[in-house]
Amino acid sequence: MHVYEGYETLKVAREGGIVTVTFNRPDVKNATNAQMHQELVRIWPDIAADREARVVILTGAGDAFSAGGDIEGMKRSLDDQVRWIDSMIEAREILRGVMDLDCPVIAKVNGHAIGLGATLALFCDIVIARDTAKIADPHVKVGLVAGDGGSLIWPQLIGYARAKRYLLLGEAITGKEAAEIGLVTEALPADQLDARVDAIASQLAAGAAVAIRLTKRAINMDLRQRFDTMIEAHLGYETMSHLSEDHREAVMAFAEKRDPKFTGR
Repeated sequence: MHVYEGYETLKVAREGGIVTVTFNRPDVKNATNAQMHQELVRIWPDIAADREARVVILTGAGDAFSAGGDIEGMKRSLDDQVRWIDSMIEAREILRGVMDLDCPVIAKVNGHAIGLGATLALFCDIVIARDTAKIADPHVKVGLVAGDGGSLIWPQLIGYARAKRYLLLGEAITGKEAAEIGLVTEALPADQLDARVDAIASQLAAGAAVAIRLTKRAINMDLRQRFDTMIEAHLGYETMSHLSEDHREAVMAFAEKRDPKFTGR
């Protein structure tokens, strides 16, 4: 039996052919820090090595899916460029890991999915959201480009016009609204979410694994080509914005609980 060891910010368990990966920092709404980033790089090859894994459920502990980047980590990275570059490489490998994993991945968006949390959910194969969950990529509000996958996946799902609205303004959308425009697969009340995800996961786990895995690979071919062509530039743009005065101002304003004063520099 495959054993998932060495994870702290993720809770990983398999029952039958269903692997459940849970963001496990509920005290900070499952915000990602450096350790979680690194564990998210490792988890996908670890699941790929599990010969009995048939489907993955990705979700969050408590009442949140993932609140995105940890503000304290952002603050530290302002003057730690080595860590920043490492985080960009990790972001690329995390998303590549979701796409390349043969098993289908279901995002159970049990609460707010923000920033990288939203991106990770949207890169999953099936996204079932709580109807009241907020989904947003507000990178611009902290002076950053939505370069870690958001500016790639949102237009693929809802078209350029809608994606520009949500990414340029950093606006949130509810799970219900997201389902109506095709950003997520479907949205349900909280008390129906677990049963619906479990039913889909069980159906996939009992299905023809070879056919399901190759169908995922076939569908993802176009997305993977776009990803490989664009992700380095997108991460480069995010790095350029990371070096801006506006980003530093946004991070400091957030930490000091005040409104940022952007200068366009």
